[in-house]
Amino acid sequence: MKACYKTGLGFTVCGDSRDLLESLEDNSVNLVMTSPPFALQRQKEYGNVDQNAYIDWLTGFARIVHKKLRKDGSFVIDLGGSYTKGTPARSLYNFRTLIRFCDDVGFFLAEDFYWFNPSKLPSPIEWVNKRKMRAKDAVNTIWWLSKTEWPKADISKVLTEYSPRMKKLLSDPESFYKPKVRPSGHDISAGFAKDNGGAIPSNLLQISNTESNGQYTKWCKAVGTEMHPARFPEALPEFFIRLLTDPEDLVVDIFAGSNTTGYVAERLGRHWHSFEERLDYVAASVFRLLPANLAECRVKEAYEGILKGETVQVEDYVSQHSFLAAGNQ
Repeated sequence: MKACYKTGLGFTVCGDSRDLLESLEDNSVNLVMTSPPFALQRQKEYGNVDQNAYIDWLTGFARIVHKKLRKDGSFVIDLGGSYTKGTPARSLYNFRTLIRFCDDVGFFLAEDFYWFNPSKLPSPIEWVNKRKMRAKDAVNTIWWLSKTEWPKADISKVLTEYSPRMKKLLSDPESFYKPKVRPSGHDISAGFAKDNGGAIPSNLLQISNTESNGQYTKWCKAVGTEMHPARFPEALPEFFIRLLTDPEDLVVDIFAGSNTTGYVAERLGRHWHSFEERLDYVAASVFRLLPANLAECRVKEAYEGILKGETVQVEDYVSQHSFLAAGNQ
């Protein structure tokens, strides 16, 4: 496969992800982390299919993903909710997709996660804003699927900060609790006061999606190209990449969009492959990997080179930029 751009750790290819996935070796991928076009009733710019056909369509990708994952590999998929056409009744497509993947493809549900985006605008407009019959839809389902019952995972890599009360407890445990069996049946021992470096996160991930002035946005505006309309925040793939992979592991995104997953994998020292069928989205996604203060003419050069079918070596821009910056000190 010909890369549109590449780094020392990964590359992005424009094409049908099913064909590109098939070109990978079986049992070679540690994590597939992706967010496909959702099964929305209203046709969006970035493409989606009707809910009735959506599950069949997505299952075709899932069958190939299953073959390519390592025995301890994982498939993490972000699916937004939707309503049935013309009514305020919720669609069950995301749950039916999950059951189909497990029953027909052979995946196991390692855990269900829920991404709460507090900054999400009220939607859908008809039922929330106009008729005021429903609360705004601010939670996406994220299915963590695995090839076997025992995927690689290490929760200690994604610990969260202790609450203020827990910090007080750790500083003076005898003043806050006594070891004993609680009415709930939990045996709270003296080891409860051990500082493990952070708290175990829940499966409710509260992450705002508010990027409006980042590097990707800046350069899309500068070159006059449209931004991908459904970008997820860096913290979302970062959580799962840290949880489910080690440095040098291979992370793949089969609906790359603006390549948030590839960028985060690069930053965390993972190998990565990103697949996206729209060339304009691929060309713009290189902005995430270029140096933040690169000259605008060089940014446009990389972007236009991808549109022309050239393979852009991101490290050429990084090394030259570092050299010029050092010369100006």
